[in-house]
Amino acid sequence: MKKQFLTLLLMIFGVIFQGQSQDVSELFRKVNPSVVVIMTQEKSLTNLGGMGRAMVASQGLGSGVLISKEGEILTASHVVNTAEKISVKFLDGEEIPASIVSVDKQADVALIKLNWPKKNGVVAKLGESNNVKTGERVIVIGSPLGLEHSLSVGNISAKHIKTARSHGFIQSEFFQTDAAINHGNSGGPMFNLNGEVIGIVSYILSQSGGFEGLGFAATTNIAKKLVIDRRPFWTGLESVPLNGELAKIFNLPQEMGLLVQKVVPLSPTDIMGLKGGVYEAEIEGEKLLLGGDIILSVDKFNISPQLNEEELLDHFAQLKSGDTFSVKVLRKGEIITLKGLVP
Repeated sequence: MKKQFLTLLLMIFGVIFQGQSQDVSELFRKVNPSVVVIMTQEKSLTNLGGMGRAMVASQGLGSGVLISKEGEILTASHVVNTAEKISVKFLDGEEIPASIVSVDKQADVALIKLNWPKKNGVVAKLGESNNVKTGERVIVIGSPLGLEHSLSVGNISAKHIKTARSHGFIQSEFFQTDAAINHGNSGGPMFNLNGEVIGIVSYILSQSGGFEGLGFAATTNIAKKLVIDRRPFWTGLESVPLNGELAKIFNLPQEMGLLVQKVVPLSPTDIMGLKGGVYEAEIEGEKLLLGGDIILSVDKFNISPQLNEEELLDHFAQLKSGDTFSVKVLRKGEIITLKGLVP
């Protein structure tokens, strides 16, 4: 009798697990066409041994998800922020070039748009990430290590809110998950079991360099707020803050500045004449490019530890195409003002 009871239990659990597997399989089939592969190209300064330095082209790979019939795609900021060329590949193999609309580096979310709409494109639905609870089942689709449209399944392990740091940058919000995430998953969607996007894959914590059960995805609510609703225009700028002792080392005339690392060619900040770094250095364990401009202010906003970046982003979000903006920089010991044009 006891043996028959155990056999019955195994049969019941077998049916349950089979049903869950079928549910995930059907969900994957439904949402997978909305997931895209993002291929990027950019140039970076590289040492050539005894032959000096040169700008060398490099390729990047990430993922994203189509969220509108007009061709808008959500992805991670670090996938596209410094890209000079972006190509989006769909499940059927079609490739369409894309341009950056808006990014937020701290939250690691970006909005890009296809140069022309995808015919019969499958659009994913954005979910309400505030309703997601720890323990919920989720799926992640992306291109880990170049293996396109790969599925991983896991749970929401926790929700983390990063509050404003000492240098004034705004908070961000991430889901922690044990769904497997590797290089190439970045920017890909995290779906709940209703087929709604609740997160955009961002990064992992790892001692080995591979996935160890600690993956993170920016919540869709933070993505909606920062790059869909607000959508400040993309500047094409990569910079690092200089404050405290670093501000003194660089002889800044104020508490803080932003050291320009890279300016993407033909971006608004490149057209206005902002200069990126050219000399590699390591300061306090951080690798930096020196020799570029140091930003002191943007329009009426002085760069300082007290800067409210929410207000700065709101200011840029209110600018219309054709509006101008100014950036005050420290360049080779002189303070100059550059004028830019909103694209």
